[in-house]
Amino acid sequence: MADQNNLQEQDVNQLRKVRREKLSELAGAGRDPFVITKYDQTHHTDEVKTLYEAHEAELLAGRSLPDTAGMDEEQAKAAINDDYNERRAIMDASPINVSVAGRMMFKRVMGKASFCNVQDLKGRIQVYVARDAIGEQAYADFKKSDIGDIFGIKGYAFRTKTGEISIHASELTLLSKSLQPLPEKFHGLTDTDTRYRQRYVDLIMNPEVKDTFVKRSMIIKEIRNFLDAKGFMEVETPMLVANAGGAAARPFETHFNALDEDLRLRISLELYLKRLIVGGLERVYEIGRVFRNEGLDTRHNPEFTLMELYQAYTDYNGMMDLTEEMFRMLAQKVCGSTKIKYGENEIDLGKPFRRLTMIDAVKEYAGVDFDLVPDTAAAKKLADERGIEYEARHEKGDILNLFFEEYCEDKLIQPTFVMDHPVEVSPLTKRKPDKPGYVERFELFCNGWEMCNAYSELNDPIDQRERFKAQDAAAAAGDEEANHTDEDFLNALEIGMPPTGGIGYGIDRLCMLLTDSAAIRDVLLFPTLKSL
Repeated sequence: MADQNNLQEQDVNQLRKVRREKLSELAGAGRDPFVITKYDQTHHTDEVKTLYEAHEAELLAGRSLPDTAGMDEEQAKAAINDDYNERRAIMDASPINVSVAGRMMFKRVMGKASFCNVQDLKGRIQVYVARDAIGEQAYADFKKSDIGDIFGIKGYAFRTKTGEISIHASELTLLSKSLQPLPEKFHGLTDTDTRYRQRYVDLIMNPEVKDTFVKRSMIIKEIRNFLDAKGFMEVETPMLVANAGGAAARPFETHFNALDEDLRLRISLELYLKRLIVGGLERVYEIGRVFRNEGLDTRHNPEFTLMELYQAYTDYNGMMDLTEEMFRMLAQKVCGSTKIKYGENEIDLGKPFRRLTMIDAVKEYAGVDFDLVPDTAAAKKLADERGIEYEARHEKGDILNLFFEEYCEDKLIQPTFVMDHPVEVSPLTKRKPDKPGYVERFELFCNGWEMCNAYSELNDPIDQRERFKAQDAAAAAGDEEANHTDEDFLNALEIGMPPTGGIGYGIDRLCMLLTDSAAIRDVLLFPTLKSL
């Protein structure tokens, strides 16, 4: 195996050497492609095809294919060939002139005329390259070109005898010389580690990867369109903070030399956005990167994109309605249907989302009614009986949450709002008036994943201070993910925050769901990887 790898490396090195020699030859002849600074690209490949089909339908309207019934094989071929030539003459008399630019992915040289395929943002198109059309020198250069080279191509669209819409080149301009060979076309780029490290090659070789990231961009755009139409204002808040709060996560730490202060990268957007609600910006949202110093797996990356919104004068019921509407809209816009496929599951985002409390979920899937569990000691006894691990500091509410994670999450394939979490795991959420050990919070589950977290936001500064004290105690007991008291945020609450609903969800996990992607790294252009 080592000998085979060495031979492959030698072959690649030789190909690199040859490509650099070709570049030197071009530069020596005054045709260095890297000197060119711009190119007038009038169309993308998909536009060329669409325009040609519309033009063809207009010019050839009413024209039918030749009737070859009763003809022998040679006569039929001749009739079809004559028909093609007549059609071609009609179209060539009124040509669609185009100028495209892209990377050459295939080349077939055939004497005085050749074919190549060029790939751009929108797809691929075949190009017919004839020596008589582009000139002897340009054709000689083209014959020496390599797969991966980037060309500008001027010409007109036509349909070949095999029916493929192509471009008849009248001018070829080498815009960039590829000095590294692309992966062999039949095997492509399949090694996942290489794909993530060299995403630029992955995007070139795997059209479905490009489609995933086009959809990701569409998802973010449609979220903005939806929220803007609802009267929300997009804002930006600090990434470098003294107190990283708003979520249960361990932060990254850094040092700011100018102020000689230790700072942290934010783990959430929540606390600053709620300060803006205090300031009178009644509907705000932010789509931004957050950073959590935690492990890597198929659904977690240490930096990811979060969407958080806050709306004054509503509660978690209003947030459920907004979330359901938003997710349904995104599925329709991005996937073309409210029914989506993820792996073997069909998920229906068009039906009303199921709503049940965490207690009811645990009762349904674990067979335990926590309303009948009197205290923490009884909850821990139940956990011991079921083999559920917990920490000494955990209270009854923590144990309920552990039961939910163990027995319920992976069962919730269809969209389900799980409501009314225990106060112990919800330090920033308003208590239920009729059940103060629980809070007005929901998480949306879909495909067995937590997709969204939302609250009736806690706006009582006295209660919030007590919750922070409990979090400080948890941190002192060794919980690295606990929140810490944020005095400025408490000061903002004392100024007065109206009743408010809030939502937060990870864009990356949403992209996984809507693109049927197996891992979070498949929807991050440049995921975090261990250095080589």
